[in-house]
Amino acid sequence: MPATVAINGRFLGRQATGVDRFAHEVVRCIDQLVAEQDPATAGLAFELLVPPDVSVDARQFPNLRVRHVGRGGGQLWEQVSLPLAAGGALLLNLCNAAPLFYPNQVTVMHDAAPVRVPQAYSRAFRSWYGVMAPWVGRVARRVLTVSEFSRREIASAYRIPGRKIGVLPLSGDHMLRLPEAEDVRRKFGLSDRPYVLAVSSASYHKNFRLVSDAVGMLGAVDYDVVIVGGGGRVFQSVREEANALADARVKRLGYVDDADLKALFRGAGCFVFPSLYEGYGLPPVEAMTLGCPVLAANLPSVREACGPAVLYFQPTSPREFGALLTRVMQDSALREKLREKGLVRARRYSWRDTAARLLGEISPWLPQR
Repeated sequence: MPATVAINGRFLGRQATGVDRFAHEVVRCIDQLVAEQDPATAGLAFELLVPPDVSVDARQFPNLRVRHVGRGGGQLWEQVSLPLAAGGALLLNLCNAAPLFYPNQVTVMHDAAPVRVPQAYSRAFRSWYGVMAPWVGRVARRVLTVSEFSRREIASAYRIPGRKIGVLPLSGDHMLRLPEAEDVRRKFGLSDRPYVLAVSSASYHKNFRLVSDAVGMLGAVDYDVVIVGGGGRVFQSVREEANALADARVKRLGYVDDADLKALFRGAGCFVFPSLYEGYGLPPVEAMTLGCPVLAANLPSVREACGPAVLYFQPTSPREFGALLTRVMQDSALREKLREKGLVRARRYSWRDTAARLLGEISPWLPQR
C-alpha cells in the first residue's frame, strides 16, 4: 500500500503571490513526476487537502487526489480541519503557515520578514507568526526555505536549529509556459515612451518610495516607470507609499494577471527591484527568464539568486539608484549584455528540480518503500 503525502492546499483559495506561486509550481511538478512514474514518487500517493469552499479544476492536477475537507477556511481550517483530515500522514505545508499540533509535517518557511521588517505587517499578523513559526519549527520533522540567507534568518529569528532547515531555490520558468497578452500599452493607457518595470506588493519593505524619489531627483527623463502589484490585508497602511508615487511619470497598475505581466516584462527597458528585505526575490528571476535586464537592491538573498547577471544598488540611496537607472536606460549595449547574462543565469533553475529536491528532503520521514 502506498504511503500518503498530504499537501496543505489552503493556498489554492488565494490570489497568487510569490509564496503561492511557489506552492502552485511545486505541486504542478509533483503531479508531472507522478505521471512520469519518476523514481522519487515510487510508493507514494499524494493527496491535496483543500477547504470546502475552494474550487479546484480537476485538470490542474490530474495525477493527485484532491479532497475537500472540514468546514470554513483560513487559519481555523488550517489549525483544526487540516490536521484531522491528514490523519497521521506526512503533511507538507508550502506557504509558511502550518498546524501547531501536528508533528508529522514538513513546512516551507520563506523568510523571517515579520520579525525583520515588522512595520510592514499588522500587529495581529506579527503576533501570530511570532507564536506559530517558532512552534512549528520545533515540532515539524523538517523545515525548508528558499535560500541560504533565509536559512540563517529563520534559524536566528525563530530559534530553529540550522541543521533542521533545508534549502530549495526557486525558478522563473513558469513565465515561459504562460500565455502573453497583446497590446498591453493600450490596455493600461501607457504611452509609446520606454518604461522601467517594478513588480511587487505595496508593502513597506518593497521600497517603492525609492523609485519615485529617484525619478523626482532626475528631473526630465525620456522614460516612464510602471509599477505592478497590490497590497494584501496583512500589510500595514501604505498611504505614504501612495503619496510618494504621485509623480506623473510613475504609473501604478495594481494587480495584473499573468498574461499581462509577461507582456509587461517583455516590453520593459529594464526591471528594477528596490526591496529592503527578501528571502529570495522571485521577480528578478522571472525577469531574467524572459530576457529583461535587471537592476536590484544589494541584498544577500538577491545576490544568491541572481549572481553577476544583474546590476546592484543600495536600496537606501535614491541618488545611486537614479544614476544607475539613467546609465542603463541610455545604453542599449549594456541592456543587451544584461539580457544575455540573465538568460544564462535563469537556466540554472527549474521548478521540476525544486520539486525533486523537495521530495528528497521529505523522504527520510516516509515509511520504508
